Amino acid sequence: MTRTVIAQGTFDILHPGHVHYLEEAAAMGDELYVIVARKSNVDHKKAPICPGTQRRDVVGALAAVDEAILGHEDDIFVPIEEIDPDVIALGHDQHHDDDAIAAELASRGIDCEVRRASGREPADDDQLLSTRLIIDRILERRG
Repeated sequence: MTRTVIAQGTFDILHPGHVHYLEEAAAMGDELYVIVARKSNVDHKKAPICPGTQRRDVVGALAAVDEAILGHEDDIFVPIEEIDPDVIALGHDQHHDDDAIAAELASRGIDCEVRRASGREPADDDQLLSTRLIIDRILERRG
């Protein structure tokens, strides 16, 4: 039986922290689907710079990812219902409330485990593992 995992995020400017998260999520099962957030659903931080289709295509090009899709415009749980995963892998620093997600999944009849991936420490002081830090560095050096 195939064990299906879903990871999700904005993935605005792909960096090694994203790659670590997705590789760890992929290791939780046999197939990894990644739901890339639509701009309209990103309300916990500044809107993404890159368009959704570009972010989806870049994430989908990673070896760890079996399929990348754009999230639903109105209901972020719709793709989860359609995929019916065994595991939802959250990033170590994602703002989601694990218990609230588990409760919503249960209310929709989706039986899956919610797990957190570990964080990745920078290899050195120059390595940037955050889109915000990458943007800040660009502005500092080129702005």
